[in-house]
Amino acid sequence: VQLVESGGGSVQAGGSLTLSCPASIYTNNYSMGGFLQAPGKKREGGAAFISDDRTRYGDSVKGRFTITKDAAKNLLYLRMKTLKPEDTGVYYCERSTSTYLLTLDEYEYNVWGQGTQVTVSS
Repeated sequence: VQLVESGGGSVQAGGSLTLSCPASIYTNNYSMGGFLQAPGKKREGGAAFISDDRTRYGDSVKGRFTITKDAAKNLLYLRMKTLKPEDTGVYYCERSTSTYLLTLDEYEYNVWGQGTQVTVSS
């Protein structure tokens, strides 16, 4: 399984970005998450999606981030709006270790890509 994130960049506070990550038969029924590793901090789950369209969001991103899947394109999207400087860091697309488990617990994930940098300036 290869996860390759794309869509990172630099924006001003209040702006928006959309990240994407491939979703294939190798990710069906697994929790797919968007995780942020801010400078000097541990990786934290922002949003997670599972095949039956259930989602889960971290408190810091609720109402601002939306995770969806385009089945026709086999892509997972993390739409981020009203970005804040504290959203700055490397974002990783990750796949959980177990199937049928929707979780934001980073320890439950064992596959991730190289990450994409998001920088939000004030």
